[in-house]
Amino acid sequence: MAMTTDVHLRELRYFVTVAEELHFTRAAELLYVSQPALSKQIRALERQVNAELFRRDHQGVALTEAGTALLPHARRVLADWAEGAAAVEAVREARRGTLVVGMSTSPGRGGLLPAIRSRFTAAHPEAVLRLRQMSWEDSTAGLADGTADVAYVWLPLPDAGRHAWTVVAEEPRLVALPDTHPLASRAELDFADLVAEPFLALPPEADVLRDFWLALDERRALGAGPPRVGAEISGTEETYEALVAGLGICLVATGNAPLITLGGVGTRPVRGLSPSRYALAWRREDEGRALVRGYVEACRRVTAGG
Repeated sequence: MAMTTDVHLRELRYFVTVAEELHFTRAAELLYVSQPALSKQIRALERQVNAELFRRDHQGVALTEAGTALLPHARRVLADWAEGAAAVEAVREARRGTLVVGMSTSPGRGGLLPAIRSRFTAAHPEAVLRLRQMSWEDSTAGLADGTADVAYVWLPLPDAGRHAWTVVAEEPRLVALPDTHPLASRAELDFADLVAEPFLALPPEADVLRDFWLALDERRALGAGPPRVGAEISGTEETYEALVAGLGICLVATGNAPLITLGGVGTRPVRGLSPSRYALAWRREDEGRALVRGYVEACRRVTAGG
């Protein structure tokens, strides 16, 4: 059997095609080779296995007993090789990789996303970047359940020990209120003026983020009681509708104000509130992943202005 060690996949592929077609001209067309070249390869294979594989006579082409014996094995070798090649491709695909970027509100903020994307793809041209809009129920924007690899989030994050982040923007918290609200006539407000008002709140699942947008720390500092929740909101349209309907007022980051200050709603600066912090976050356990590191690096460079 030593003589068969140099059989090539190409010869096996040619053999199988002729065996299936039982017609050299048709097989040559399917294989995009000339018929003489095909015949030559088949003869080379026959020499290597030291047996005639096809009988050619005036009636056409037929498999010999040796050819019939070889056929299932040749098919299996080709199938195994195809599987092997697919496994290698899968590894290459995984290495190229996909990075899922979660967010609950789109970070318009002066073209931040396109700038980070172009810097990231320049460094990782093979990576696939997917943006995924997450609901406001999940304040980690997909990090907690693994549906995102990195995410644009508002701080504070629940389960902070699991996550690391880099702050992208620090913005004052404004109050959004309907134009018909008695306080809307004032150019600026103190937080103390707002504590008795009904507030729009994030869903309870948003945890510490719900508390932040209800300004619980500032309430405690003023000795005020718990907030009155006028309605729960889990998206910008809902927030706008609730404001227009007079169900409550809400705090909003400066960069998000344009999303809800459509007709009939305005925002005012508020004294006595800490700013909001918008960040890119990731799971600490993923810090070794090249694409996560690469995206974080691109984000840091863009936000540092270069």
